[in-house]
Amino acid sequence: MLLNEQYVDSLYGMDSDLERVKAGIAANGMPDISVADGYGRLLTMLVSLTKAQRIVEIGALGGYSGICLARGLKEGGMLTSLELLQNYADLAQKHMEAAGLGDKVEYMVGDAKQSLAELLSAGRKFDFFFIDADKEGYPVYLDYAIALASPGAVIVGDNILLRGRTTNPAKAGPSVHAVRSFNETIASDERLQSTVLPGYDGLAIAIVK
Repeated sequence: MLLNEQYVDSLYGMDSDLERVKAGIAANGMPDISVADGYGRLLTMLVSLTKAQRIVEIGALGGYSGICLARGLKEGGMLTSLELLQNYADLAQKHMEAAGLGDKVEYMVGDAKQSLAELLSAGRKFDFFFIDADKEGYPVYLDYAIALASPGAVIVGDNILLRGRTTNPAKAGPSVHAVRSFNETIASDERLQSTVLPGYDGLAIAIVK
């Protein structure tokens, strides 16, 4: 982590709910790939500012981003969290409940592309999307998010710099190619108004016009 990011994070006290998630992820041998602390705070603010009530999260992991997203919801709001693995979804649910947010989340377990297709087939619409899953799927997830979006919906994608691989011309693996395509679409698609934040591991934010 860069010194600027360390300094900013040091301004904020420990968050017991989120520390519980980090500990649970470590105890269960899961990868330490939750959204950065600073971007977690940003997610809560964005949900609150946009008054989003229907959120799709692609990639639950241990529930860190789910807590951040659900904290911004008003009464009656709901987070639909898509997770490939049942044990990850179970742990995320446990952490959400411990944070007092268990009634604000529903989990769909399985391939996210199939879950998104089911949501689309059901005619559901959403106000906010957070994409933080397998990087090769990012372009497809973006297409689905746009198709499922209510006018003015926000789409956020994490890890769009891939720890420097995205900007390294020598890197050309499937994940790198997919994330570059995602970033280029975010920046150029006429249906979107967007920006990319280069801090931590990069965050893309778009509004569906």
